[in-house]
Amino acid sequence: MKQRSTIFLQVVIVLIGILALVLLIRFPLTEGRATNLGLFSIYADPFILYGYAASIPFFIALYKAFKLLGYIGQNKAFSLNSVRTLRSIKYCTIVLSVLIVMAGLYIRIFHHKDDDPAGFLAICIVTTFVSIVVATAAAVFEKVLQNGVDITSENEQLYVQSKK
Repeated sequence: MKQRSTIFLQVVIVLIGILALVLLIRFPLTEGRATNLGLFSIYADPFILYGYAASIPFFIALYKAFKLLGYIGQNKAFSLNSVRTLRSIKYCTIVLSVLIVMAGLYIRIFHHKDDDPAGFLAICIVTTFVSIVVATAAAVFEKVLQNGVDITSENEQLYVQSKK
């Protein structure tokens, strides 16, 4: 049963990645700044390129979450690899939240006077909050797993000493 649930969660992570990729490709064609641009000039817009660059930590975090579920499926949850994976997820979400805040500040400062940036800024606030929550959860889980790894290594040392 445990193997099925980890595989299910891995499939969900892959679907989230595919959906995010489709949105990154499709959304600039239909909304916002690039509606009047040609097909190739859309992807030369600096703000859209910034959005693509800012999505890199998101996809890295998805990959790391997929890897972490693989460790859990192999009963290697309390390992140093799991701790490192959670640490990198934490760093990715922190970087992502900083990049989102920077995009929100850019739009707030440099938006056209006829435009209302409230919707974009609200999305920035919500996604930053979600990123911070994920980073906090990853930090807590990292600490728990690190404690588990420490206890496991102490028990192994005691076991080896008792055998001598």
